[in-house]
Amino acid sequence: MSGRLVVCPTPIGNLEDVTLRVLSALRDADVVACEDTRRTRVLLDRYGVDATLVSYHEHNERARAAELVKRMADGAVVALVSDAGMPLVSDPGFVLVQACVAAGLEVEVLPGPSAALAALVASALPADRWRFVGFVPRKASEARVVFASPETVVAFEAPGRVAATLRVLAEVDPERQVAVCRELTKVHEEVVRGTAAELAERYASEPPRGEVVLVVAGAPDAGPGADVQVAVDALDRLVEAGAKPRPAAGVVAELTGLSANAVYRAWTEGRGRAGSRRSM
Repeated sequence: MSGRLVVCPTPIGNLEDVTLRVLSALRDADVVACEDTRRTRVLLDRYGVDATLVSYHEHNERARAAELVKRMADGAVVALVSDAGMPLVSDPGFVLVQACVAAGLEVEVLPGPSAALAALVASALPADRWRFVGFVPRKASEARVVFASPETVVAFEAPGRVAATLRVLAEVDPERQVAVCRELTKVHEEVVRGTAAELAERYASEPPRGEVVLVVAGAPDAGPGADVQVAVDALDRLVEAGAKPRPAAGVVAELTGLSANAVYRAWTEGRGRAGSRRSM
């Protein structure tokens, strides 16, 4: 077969969660590109897979992507894995996939383990409409924008920041339902459900350990225009902190799913109305 990229999700904890298709792809690949060759070698040794490994991580992505695309153009099959879960989902791989598409190379994506999906289902929160936002923004103003989403929000979070993030949410809506999903598929797996206020208090003195996924219920409907107003308020706070309006509007738009132009226009119109009131 002609050269191509095969994206292979790997277990997020329990090595028995690897699929037969992924193992077959890893065996057949000419080279396996992985975040940490030592981590990947543990999985391969478990299933007797003999493969040639090369490192592919955030520090060498661009140089390695160019090298791998050349190998695929010459007919090689490259399997891409991350340390756990689906590559590209808060893990390296985006640069390589983009480069393959630009070069006209086939990209095959195999299904498999996902911490985001496992947490969403385990949370017992609505799963018909949801958003994955990567890691929760560190700035409180940006986190508030994320939590204003009407859809269920799924996010990764560092254990030491869980309490602070939940405090921000509790300030917005103390009764919002949340699930803190910890160490999914591992020996100490735990899912703790409750309100933002309850869980903020629970983790204030004792942060959770291990890998954490937060699942937050969608914001209650506050009527037409509420999402735009939340975005405008967030942009206001960013500008007051010294950010330039246009780039800040782009950041807010990415977090809310709104148009950057719409956010900027609503913000300027709001400032115009405020100026008119002050001049009266």
